[in-house]
Amino acid sequence: MRKGNLAFGLAVVLAVSGCGGGKTSVAPGPSPSSGQVGAATAPLGMTRFAAARAADQVSFGATPALVDSLAQQGLNAWITDQMALPPTQMSPPSFLRTYNSNDSAASTQAFNWPVNQFMTNALSGPDQLRLRVSWALFQFIPINGKVPPYSHTQYYNLLQRHAFGNYGDFIRELTIHPAMGAFLDNVQNRPTSEQCPSCAPNENYARELMQLFTLGVVKLNSDGTTVRDGQGKPVETYSQEDVEELAAALTGWMFSQVGAPTPSQDWLNAGYPMVPESWPPLHDRNPKTIMGTAFPAGKSAPEELDAVVALLMAHPNIGPFVSQRLIQHLVTSNPTPAYVGRVAAVFRNNGQGVAGDMKATIRAILTDVEARRGDVPGADTTRFGKFREPMLWYTGMLRGLGCTQNLTNPNGPWAMGPNNQMPFNPASVFSYYLPTDRAPGSNLLAPEQKIVNASELTQRLGSIGWQMQQGAGVAAGCDTNSLGQAFALSPRTLIDQISVRWFRGAMPPTLRSNLQTLATTQNVGSDATSNAMVLTQYALTTPFYGVIK
Repeated sequence: MRKGNLAFGLAVVLAVSGCGGGKTSVAPGPSPSSGQVGAATAPLGMTRFAAARAADQVSFGATPALVDSLAQQGLNAWITDQMALPPTQMSPPSFLRTYNSNDSAASTQAFNWPVNQFMTNALSGPDQLRLRVSWALFQFIPINGKVPPYSHTQYYNLLQRHAFGNYGDFIRELTIHPAMGAFLDNVQNRPTSEQCPSCAPNENYARELMQLFTLGVVKLNSDGTTVRDGQGKPVETYSQEDVEELAAALTGWMFSQVGAPTPSQDWLNAGYPMVPESWPPLHDRNPKTIMGTAFPAGKSAPEELDAVVALLMAHPNIGPFVSQRLIQHLVTSNPTPAYVGRVAAVFRNNGQGVAGDMKATIRAILTDVEARRGDVPGADTTRFGKFREPMLWYTGMLRGLGCTQNLTNPNGPWAMGPNNQMPFNPASVFSYYLPTDRAPGSNLLAPEQKIVNASELTQRLGSIGWQMQQGAGVAAGCDTNSLGQAFALSPRTLIDQISVRWFRGAMPPTLRSNLQTLATTQNVGSDATSNAMVLTQYALTTPFYGVIK
């Protein structure tokens, strides 16, 4: 893309940003369990607008086939079919466990393999709902490059296995997963004793298990609002003593020795869960009290892990805490307390007395009245929605182009992806952004906005079109020719196609007018296809696409 064209495109984006977005009226919503909104294309179906809107919440981006399925089946039936599919898993090549870390090319290839596979699964994996839920889980329960790339594949498989399972089972397996054991140091967690005076507790995992993965730092009401004392101050969920006691309960785990010795790049033996240390002094067998619950003396590491999971699953915070995180990642960044409360009630009890049922919880999130209200155009509130985070923007654009594999850089062996949100590479355990981040000058939660910055917008405007022109799009199965053919017929034909693929067939008039002006007054590309790609990127960089409503 030429520099002048980029500057003009940015001007268009800024101009469009200031238009539209007026307050909409609120219409009555559908039944939370119906999955039907407005006129249906079939008895149990959805309008095509509603189906395309649902696609943004249940997948990595709308495709014609996905919209057809949702429109014909209705959301509930589609969810049922998705939950019956086997989980997509990564089957890594052997070199991920054996590459030479002193060879920069080999290291680059190894660290890029899980990223490329993640992106390709996101683009073409059949179990889109499970994949999307796994991504939601990863964003508040992450790992990063502190552990080797083979571990990334096994952690991904863990998330996929448990995305539709039970949250308590997930927390148990998470705790003894070697990738998490290495990332948050629980494999180094040992009690100091006379037999092992050099041993020392490590509180890292215990603290994050409560703070980030299950409960949060303040007590919550059943609807996710903060419990406050008589002076209006938030009441803390746990104390430092609780962290210490929980860490003591989680002592005494080690990497499995199955198949030992393990290859140098799989030193944590990531394909097998951690196991209890055989030497008794490496697990703290003293009595403990965690958040008021007594743990008797003499218990083994597996017994105390089971007790920890039971304690966390019984805590009143876990329902609203986990429910709000999942709602934020799937549907809206700023859910109402009522929405959180309804989902949390399902998390606590799936109707059969079971807590932590992820299938029931995910269905409750997606079919709730607040999630489906906007299936009628203009019926939602201005407070509803979320920034299209870099990952969802990137995959949504590529799925709209029909790409079935991830793009790779033609100048090197690097996987393409969202620069500010590459898989397996968050900065820390706090992930890519904090779930409590708010929109500037507002009390509205808008955490994704933190990473939708100038560099992200620049990438959206230029880099993907350049990749397509270099041939990466053809190798990935992307269809840019149909956009070029549409532009050759007329800019209006192209704009109609962009509207159907990425704007639910309802492109806002302001954006349509700006694209028409751009297409007819500026020489933005060298041929019909490059013109079409530039106009497409301009459209997808505007707030009309950048915010999922």
